[in-house]
Amino acid sequence: MMVVGLTGGIGSGKTTVAGFFKEKNVPIYIADDAGKRLLETSAEIREHVIKLIGEKAYTDTAPNRKYIASVVFKDSEKLEALNKIIHPAVAKDFENWQRKQKAAYVIYEAAILFEAGGYKKCDINILVTATKEEKLKRLQERDQSTISEIEARMEKQWSDEQKRKLADFEIENHDLTLTRSRVDELHEIILKRGKN
Repeated sequence: MMVVGLTGGIGSGKTTVAGFFKEKNVPIYIADDAGKRLLETSAEIREHVIKLIGEKAYTDTAPNRKYIASVVFKDSEKLEALNKIIHPAVAKDFENWQRKQKAAYVIYEAAILFEAGGYKKCDINILVTATKEEKLKRLQERDQSTISEIEARMEKQWSDEQKRKLADFEIENHDLTLTRSRVDELHEIILKRGKN
């Protein structure tokens, strides 16, 4: 079973693209959602996160996401340390999930697929892109974040130029009709590669 990595900068619309693949009965694993779930459910992760960030990282057993984000996005060393706690747990969770799937290929959707090196475990990598203006507009509508908050998060991710060097395919997500037809096209390419 092939693993197709799907990534894109914040606000690029990778979740929308994943939804188009899902309509084709392709199983989708969303690494960020898995990370959030593990942050909530794993006692081991909770212990490590509290050791790294302090007691305020959790309210009882629930992660205080806003507080965690406020700490790690100002401190790149802490962000890296947090990723080292969560990424191996997500990788293990993905392997368990993948074993249960019955499909020609699965999609592994991750925001920092290239930055974290996860792309190396994928057979094919797809990059979803959009203009900065489109990303800002989507994120303001989705998160009610300010432009400076969004730009601070964008700066923590690689640029599309950096990601393009590692991507096998790109989906420019400006027009949903064109995006959907690009997904149709890539779906056929991936199925053919799987047969070879």
